[in-house]
Amino acid sequence: MGNTATVIAEHIRAAGAGRVFAYPGDPIIELMEAMRALDVEVVLGGREGTAVFMAEAHAMVTGRPGVCLSTLGPGSTSLVNGVAAATWDRVPLLAVSGQVDAGREDMTTHQVVDHKLLFSPVTKWAGRIHPRSVDGVLRKALRLAVAERPGAVHLTGSAETFAADALDVGVKSPPLDGAAGGVRVHRVLGGPDPAQLLRSARRPVLLAGAGATRCGASGALLRLAEAVGAPVVVAPMAKGVFPEDHPYFAGVVDMACNQVLWDFLADSDLVVTAGFDPVELIKPWSLDTPVLHVDTTPNTDQVYPSDCEVVGDVSLSLDWLAEGWRGQPRRSEHDVAAHRDRLRTAYYAGRVPGRLNPTDVIDVVRAAAPDDTVVTCDVGSHKLLVGQGWRARRPRSVLMSNGLSSMGFGLPGAIAAQLALGETPVVALIGDGGFAMAATELRLAAARQLRLAVVVFVDGSLNRIELKQRALGYPATATRLADIDLVALAGSMGCDGVRVTSMAELEKATAGLGGLTRPLLIEARIEPAQYEAQF
Repeated sequence: MGNTATVIAEHIRAAGAGRVFAYPGDPIIELMEAMRALDVEVVLGGREGTAVFMAEAHAMVTGRPGVCLSTLGPGSTSLVNGVAAATWDRVPLLAVSGQVDAGREDMTTHQVVDHKLLFSPVTKWAGRIHPRSVDGVLRKALRLAVAERPGAVHLTGSAETFAADALDVGVKSPPLDGAAGGVRVHRVLGGPDPAQLLRSARRPVLLAGAGATRCGASGALLRLAEAVGAPVVVAPMAKGVFPEDHPYFAGVVDMACNQVLWDFLADSDLVVTAGFDPVELIKPWSLDTPVLHVDTTPNTDQVYPSDCEVVGDVSLSLDWLAEGWRGQPRRSEHDVAAHRDRLRTAYYAGRVPGRLNPTDVIDVVRAAAPDDTVVTCDVGSHKLLVGQGWRARRPRSVLMSNGLSSMGFGLPGAIAAQLALGETPVVALIGDGGFAMAATELRLAAARQLRLAVVVFVDGSLNRIELKQRALGYPATATRLADIDLVALAGSMGCDGVRVTSMAELEKATAGLGGLTRPLLIEARIEPAQYEAQF
């Protein structure tokens, strides 16, 4: 049968996780050895907080559960932020932490934290591993992680548990697809028929979210948009689910140019939410427009009202609506183009001629990066512009934390994405504050000879908070960042580094993005005035 650690490793391998991310400690030695013996790679993060972000990004880019390991005490407490990020970002993640043996837990204080109490508020389930139930516990954990809406699960085990013979061994099979199958129509309070509701609309808009990405709904979304003549607005974590160079693409909600998008949605007479998750909303939903809710889960959040719901696989649901469509396209590509012109004007507002603006950085890097590039984005003022301005052409090509919206994700996320994707180019777009939280992971990128590019927007400020202080008439307090020579830092960690202060210098620095031989850090000294225009 093997020991308990081996059973855990077998489940993780069967779930499609070819690597796990860890910071080791005594209780998990046996578990890491079981991973190694089964050819599941154990990647050492610089600390638990970055290792869990790597696991989250691995899940984002592959669609399979991410896995991270930690020791007890400070190892487990350091996981909490990243575990919470996975839950609020709707990403399947399994976190396993070591612990003292259950027989000693109640009478030991050194490094002992109650993991059930610690992780229950930020996970879908916090459980314990035992030799008599390890098979069932792992099946439950992985199934819960991927079930709609996906999120994090935490398991606890001791060194004695991992080394003990497993007494509960079944068939190791991958977890089922988390998306709900079939199509079910829910008419709330006698609501209308969804197909009729759509046909009666004259200015419908599709609002696509991460649920559409998880269901592989890009094709169905495209077919429905073109048949109905409905513009498509996407949520930030769904970027790429609808090609952003398509004539019906209408922008990204709650990023830069926020008011332009909400005005556009308010002008519609029906919003069809396709896998949209309100967890991404920065501001409250304020539309009076009727909503047709299409998702894998019923509209239990009630952030917006919906008298009619189509519940099930988002791709199947959208195709079902397209098949029931009768009539001509409601909006022309010309109408949507006029909206995009307004959006473009708002996007470049506040640009300072002759300086390196945030939008300049995004435009130059996007132009230089190969089409199949995957980008990770950290949290900060730059994220609002990246979310709106980076042109995504395929699903899972833009990775960001926009549920919990945790800083520090960008660099570890890029490393995990590059490890998972191999030859596919990866670029990290990070503010100087978020970079400072994970900067030492550059050493891991160099040691693994990853060919990723790390672009740091340097303005010496936690800008979003400083702008809010300024709006209240307060001086900048605890929001100014000490200047760091990032080029020297990159060199000390085995990476190439270059400092740019103009578009011309940035164009030169990014000319070889498709052919890097080791990590490249670009220190982009930006003019932050554009941030204030978007505030």
